[in-house]
Amino acid sequence: QVQLVESGGGSVQAGESLRLSCEASGYTYCTYDMGWYRQAPGKEREFVSVLDGDGRTQYTDSVKGRFTISQDNAKRTVYLQMNNLKPEDTAMYYCRTFRGYGPRSCPLNWGQGTQVTVSS
Repeated sequence: QVQLVESGGGSVQAGESLRLSCEASGYTYCTYDMGWYRQAPGKEREFVSVLDGDGRTQYTDSVKGRFTISQDNAKRTVYLQMNNLKPEDTAMYYCRTFRGYGPRSCPLNWGQGTQVTVSS
């Protein structure tokens, strides 16, 4: 499987910012649509954002205008810039490969997660 390693989580005050990163390794002949999910304690994992190979982005309504997803294809890294964080953004954030493109099979995977905690 392609390996995904997230970083950038932490504990911040409401209104502050964080930038999450997720680097993909392995299966270097593949390119991926990559994005983020999150899971708060006691809740189901939910979609946050995705960036496809054509540069199109999608966001869940609760983060529109505050979060921005971007990708560095050379580094095979996807970023999630999170501004004006709110306590309800507190969750474990998971990177995910949504779709793979390549001359051979491109397996999908989830990262291990990075914790984001926002206090009021």
